[in-house]
Amino acid sequence: MLRALTAIFGRESAAGAEATRERELELATAVLLVEVARADFAEAGLEIDAVKRLLEEHLGIGRAEVETLVADARREADAQATLQGFTRQLHEELGREEKLRILEMLWRVALSDSSLDKHEDHLIRKVAGLLYISHSDLIRVRNRVAEQG
Repeated sequence: MLRALTAIFGRESAAGAEATRERELELATAVLLVEVARADFAEAGLEIDAVKRLLEEHLGIGRAEVETLVADARREADAQATLQGFTRQLHEELGREEKLRILEMLWRVALSDSSLDKHEDHLIRKVAGLLYISHSDLIRVRNRVAEQG
């Protein structure tokens, strides 16, 4: 009986840990997107709309969940002095393709207003470095996003 209870609680604990991990990765991604939207010192409506749309598509969650996630990301971004905690978590947990997908989303936010501010560019380059994404991949993804409009 004790083994059965331990097995049940072990599964519930593992499921809870996985849900927490997923939420942390979602929040880290959202923080980076919000920071790019803010990088030019103006949180433009087009950029925030792009953040929400990209999160909705990437995470497969509804609009209400996205609104909550973006609000949480704004609070986290305001509370943190650096992005290294978020990028470290993403680097440790995600594979190359997932990191490139996040990089693509960052470029989409930055270019959503048809203008690339130097602060946006700098921030994305910094994040790419912290995610250990090569310069050639950084440029390739940026050019692909820019061509797609």
